[in-house]
Amino acid sequence: MSTARELTLIVVGLPADRAVEPGDLSLALAGAEAADLLAGGRLALDGDRLVPGDGPASDARLLEEAFAALVRRQPRETVEHWLWRRGEGLAEAYATDLRRAGLLVHPHRHGLRLRSAAVEPADSPEYRRARDRLVSGEPVLAGLLALLTAGETTADSGGGSPAPDDSVSTVLAAVGNAVTELEAARLRRDVEEAGFDNIWRG
Repeated sequence: MSTARELTLIVVGLPADRAVEPGDLSLALAGAEAADLLAGGRLALDGDRLVPGDGPASDARLLEEAFAALVRRQPRETVEHWLWRRGEGLAEAYATDLRRAGLLVHPHRHGLRLRSAAVEPADSPEYRRARDRLVSGEPVLAGLLALLTAGETTADSGGGSPAPDDSVSTVLAAVGNAVTELEAARLRRDVEEAGFDNIWRG
């Protein structure tokens, strides 16, 4: 299973007090796709620019869509630009994909809301493998989740995870910057809306 699918399952399974914004998750999912493409030899980095490779195809449909979406002309796309472009609506795309596969179900409790319907991970081998990978300290999955949850992973996650390689570190850093930028934009919007409301209240 791709890192992006595993990350979606993990995030949707978080308790309500650790809910992740869909926009933040979308950016992280684009980063997860880039990390998997790097690991599969289908992508390389030239500095911070994405260079498509010729590694073997995967059986993950959305990951194949990501590979097809890579810019193949010069100048190559930066990691940051990829995250914003590829990430648009990506959380909902993965949620839909996992619902169709029976890996997300309507919950008996409230979880992350994507659109109007709350969903939670089904009790499946895929979800258990994702949690096992997270608890093992696998650097990509653990690193992306930490960026989305202010440094937290899981309550039972062990420390001492191996460091990612330089290319993956570049992707993780770009995800962190993008999530921070998106949060700053939300805060500015909230301040502006509060100011607008105060004008009307007089």
